[in-house]
Amino acid sequence: MIAVKSVKPALQLAYVKLMMDVIGRGLVMASQVDDEVKQEVSKFPAGFSLSMNVFPNGPAFVARVTADHKLELLNNYSKKPDLTITFKHLHHAFLVFSFQESTAQAFANDRMIANGDISYAIRLVRCLNKMESLILPKLVAELAVKEYPSNLSLKEKLTGAANIYLKVAQSYFTRSA
Repeated sequence: MIAVKSVKPALQLAYVKLMMDVIGRGLVMASQVDDEVKQEVSKFPAGFSLSMNVFPNGPAFVARVTADHKLELLNNYSKKPDLTITFKHLHHAFLVFSFQESTAQAFANDRMIANGDISYAIRLVRCLNKMESLILPKLVAELAVKEYPSNLSLKEKLTGAANIYLKVAQSYFTRSA
């Protein structure tokens, strides 16, 4: 019989790896369909690269701002990104990705490190918050973000979520084709 204690980190790793991929893709797709995220991304310089990872060699994604100010995921990126958000431990990433702790609370609890210009880190967190507010059910999103947008209508939420989910699903199919 396998001890639950030895399985738990493996399950956390699998879950965080999946969520890191979904969040990376969701952020890219939100930069294409949501006006607020588009506006935030437009303030990053073209060619700007950002990463989110788990220390030391855990799950990660790297994205770059294109010339038309949208995000694109990068594979096998070997340079140092302009901005890296690092979770100090897999369990810390699990807390955030399982919506037990908001990104803002994780920063406050010193569970994450921003390496790069802090104003860009704040901008990225705003993009993540908007994306999460759109794609997650309101009760879950309220746990995930510091402040749920009061002006987010049900129509905007459903339309935004549908567009992002559709594009994320398409990205899985086009990658494997």
